[in-house]
Amino acid sequence: MIAQGQSFPDLVVVKTGEAQESFPEAGLVRKVLAYNDKLFLVEHRMRKGWAGALHSHPHEQIAYVVSGRLTVTCLGKSIEVRAGDSFLVRGGVQHAASALEDSVVVDVFTPCRRDYIPVTSK
Repeated sequence: MIAQGQSFPDLVVVKTGEAQESFPEAGLVRKVLAYNDKLFLVEHRMRKGWAGALHSHPHEQIAYVVSGRLTVTCLGKSIEVRAGDSFLVRGGVQHAASALEDSVVVDVFTPCRRDYIPVTSK
């Protein structure tokens, strides 16, 4: 992909075998998919029992649960989401998720999550 400070092409394609994976914490695999300066697409695979810390970021986030079941906590409320469900969290709002079973979630962020781009990207 493109390094910070460079422009993005009009079409970005990331083939399955080219997607860069990282392991930011135990029980979580992050696969960086297509992105540009305004949008960022990422797949997260969570093992049953994984629990993410309560956090916030300035990015708008929308998530689609491909498979599995999770608990999402936001604004003091916890909800259960499962395959086929989606949710949106506004930038700056504290939230957390935990996997009740092995799960796959596809997230879209805006603007780009430059902090998720592996340092090996060119």
